[in-house]
Amino acid sequence: MTAGLRERLMQTDALHRAIYSSVNFAYIATDATSLIQIFNVGAERMLGYPAAGVVGKMFPGEMADPQELIDRAQQLSDEFGTPIAPGFESLVYKASRGIEDIYPLTCVRQDGSRLPVELSVTALRDDAGEIMGYLLIGTDNTARKALEDEREKVAHRLQDLQIYTRSLVETSVDALTVVSAAGIITDVNVQMETLTGFDRSELIGSLFSRYFTDPERAQAAIQQVLKEKKISNYELIARAKDGTETVVSCNASVFYDHDGELQGIFTAARDITERIKAEELIQAASVFNIAREGIMITDANGAIINVNEAFTHITGYSRNEVLGKNPRFLNAGVQNKAFYAAMFQLLTEQSHWSGELWDRRKNGELVALMETIVAVRDTRGQVKQYVSLFTDITRLKAHQDQLQHLAQFDGLTNLPNRVLLADRLASGMAQVKRHAGELLAVVFIDLDAFKNVNDNHGHQVGDQLLIALAERMQKTLRVGDTLSRIGGDEFVAVLLDLADVAASVPMLTRLLAAASQPVQLGDLTLQLTASLGITFYPQDEDVDAEQLIRQADQAMYLAKQSGKNRYHIFDAVQDRSVREHYEHLKQLRRALSQNEFVLYYQPKVNMRTGQFVGAEALIRWQHPERGLLLPANFLPSIEDHPLAIEIGEWVIHAALSQISLWHAIGLTIPVSVNIGARQIKQASFVDRVREILAAYPSIQLGELQMEVLETCAFENLNRVSDVIEACRQLGVSFALDDFGTGYSSLTYLKRLPVTLLKIDQSFVANMLDDADDLAILTSVVGLADAFRRQVIAEGVESLAHGEMLLQLGCDLAQGNGIAPPMPATDVPGWSAAWRPDAAWAGLAVVDSDDLPLLFARAEHVARVEAVEQVLQGELKDLPPLNHQPCHFGAWLKAQDGVSPQLQTALQKIEPLHKQLHALEQSLMDIHAQGNGPEARARVGELHGLRDALLAQLKTLAPLRSSA
Repeated sequence: MTAGLRERLMQTDALHRAIYSSVNFAYIATDATSLIQIFNVGAERMLGYPAAGVVGKMFPGEMADPQELIDRAQQLSDEFGTPIAPGFESLVYKASRGIEDIYPLTCVRQDGSRLPVELSVTALRDDAGEIMGYLLIGTDNTARKALEDEREKVAHRLQDLQIYTRSLVETSVDALTVVSAAGIITDVNVQMETLTGFDRSELIGSLFSRYFTDPERAQAAIQQVLKEKKISNYELIARAKDGTETVVSCNASVFYDHDGELQGIFTAARDITERIKAEELIQAASVFNIAREGIMITDANGAIINVNEAFTHITGYSRNEVLGKNPRFLNAGVQNKAFYAAMFQLLTEQSHWSGELWDRRKNGELVALMETIVAVRDTRGQVKQYVSLFTDITRLKAHQDQLQHLAQFDGLTNLPNRVLLADRLASGMAQVKRHAGELLAVVFIDLDAFKNVNDNHGHQVGDQLLIALAERMQKTLRVGDTLSRIGGDEFVAVLLDLADVAASVPMLTRLLAAASQPVQLGDLTLQLTASLGITFYPQDEDVDAEQLIRQADQAMYLAKQSGKNRYHIFDAVQDRSVREHYEHLKQLRRALSQNEFVLYYQPKVNMRTGQFVGAEALIRWQHPERGLLLPANFLPSIEDHPLAIEIGEWVIHAALSQISLWHAIGLTIPVSVNIGARQIKQASFVDRVREILAAYPSIQLGELQMEVLETCAFENLNRVSDVIEACRQLGVSFALDDFGTGYSSLTYLKRLPVTLLKIDQSFVANMLDDADDLAILTSVVGLADAFRRQVIAEGVESLAHGEMLLQLGCDLAQGNGIAPPMPATDVPGWSAAWRPDAAWAGLAVVDSDDLPLLFARAEHVARVEAVEQVLQGELKDLPPLNHQPCHFGAWLKAQDGVSPQLQTALQKIEPLHKQLHALEQSLMDIHAQGNGPEARARVGELHGLRDALLAQLKTLAPLRSSA
């Protein structure tokens, strides 16, 4: 287009001027060769290209979807019989031939996004009719496209609804028919075809009334529905094609369209022939109503068709409430599925079942029934009905239970007697045989000096004392355990599901404590002790239940001989294990009393600022013979023992005392102490903390922090949350220790008012060469930030660990790479001398988009290690390589428009990265071909490429941050 023509177009045509200035239309004018002459503001808005960048240039093909250009060129070539090139020619071809051309087109914006438009193309001609250029006007088609998509979705939903509705109709047990107001059938389901014997094609269009023995009555039903809008239980007799007659009960109602116009009548006919026959049969037999037994009759499908008055008296349900229901609604849940499967198998095979079962009355009470069920069959052997006769035997069962209780339970204490003990013990022994690794314990309990009570106070007082002690001992046992009285003052307990011998110790201790507590009987206070003998099952040699009781009895006498008020284990090996445990507890108590415990302190620092932010107090046992022992050598054995609380409080005292000593030399060092599960669960924990803090008045708010394990906190969330909040009022904060190894629930974390999350050292230790651990660590840092919690990493063992953590945004850390745990006397000197490593200085937090840079190290170290394991035969196989790019490979491909310095670094890294993966694949292929030694000989090359790549990766982060 010439400049003169462009000026004439803009000056003389008001419409063109309006369009040119409009932002609602893309207005593009080109000359005959596709050079853009006009590109209005609407085109700039819609396509994202600035006019200055395209005017005077060839119309760019990338402004339109390339596939659509190809398709349009092919379509035009087929239509006009001449080859047409995809691109600008395909856009204006019809217009160049004088054909008005308006069509949809997907445009591609400069940012790569897509926009549906409606494009109008017009050829601009001079006075001689020669083409001077083209005018392309595009309108945004997004709204219309969305509307069309929504209409298509609605159409699909309507189609799905129609299919769903039809499936409901076809699966109905009733014969369903749609009838017009004139009584003409317009639709039926399969059941209607079955009822009449006619096909759907024969039924549709015929009179509804013709399929009944009384067509006039059927037609009258239609009229009644039209008048009253619906009818219920309207009985008719249907006559099938073969003459078979069926009594049906009809329900019908009219239906309308959305304008309220009557569309027709919907009818449902149910076969009630069997019910009618049953009613006729019952009515003929007066015994049905006068029988004392409950009688229930169902059809072959189990639907109740009649019951008598005795049924109502026994169950509480009236006849009308149960008609049509399946008897399973009476099921009390006492019998399992296997019971009913066996019942129906007998009914199928023998047409008869008799037995006892439990049902539930209408008022919710259980009722025991003696029931007989008979299957009534026709001449062909097909079941037509089931008849059930039953008698209420609830009172009889209660009396039987009472007699059984008397036979199995002690009349004084109501504990199991010898009979039930033998049964429970035999059952427990069978369970142990099925579950390898479990133990069962038999405990023989004898009250010490009980004879004196009878002699001094009489047998009535002795009986009351036995009842009280039996109740106490019973409460100490778990659900599933058994405590039995076998006579006099002798009891036997059976303890199940024991992981090992030591697992029985807490229960034995509780039994001894329960037996030794004073008992108040009126004005009389009595106190006894007990001796316990224990044996375990299974044993090396096969033993029976009586032998186990005798073994426990023998062990009990040994306990009496040893001084009473104690227990003795029959098996010598197992007894030694328990005695060693108690000896260990004894040594720990001695160590506490003789001040053999000491605290070591591991510094916690801010790696970014270099600040010494505090220390964690770690207990050590300065054993007089074995030297300095770590907590793992003595703390696990007291986790569930009261001694754990005493040692825990000693730690708090010692830590506060040390803080006070540091105050005296001008140092303020916050200290954190570990709090065990048993300690924090005690009801008086907050009061004890308050009392201990009061003994150290120089301690300031925030100088004491308590660390609680994640598993402990989340198992007792409400209790621990209340404790943490109460301690916060005292100036004591809390940290969640070993975070990530337990539940790590977001809901729990939100509700738990801790100030610090401690990342478990297992994740930190492996994060440099395990991408999964690095991902977990990254997530924990993100969680801490999201929930506004501080986060600290444990187990920082090297400078590389510190670098990685700083780049992830975790500034706080502790670990041997910073400082190992040390005596309190060494802390001031270390604090004065410590400086963060220069390698940590200036490290910025990596942007989330560049996290693949951090993961690259772990991924490639792990990948090379995995390849090496396969080559060495330590790993069976490796996932296929190069099917998907690694995270770093994907990141590399996305780096466009970067700085020259970064581009130079990337040009060095990319070949190394490709060579590494190629060599991995090559070695795997060589190995797969059976040349293992050759592949293993080249592992050094693999290490060299890996190390070179990691060295180059280290240079990228500073370049990315500067870019």
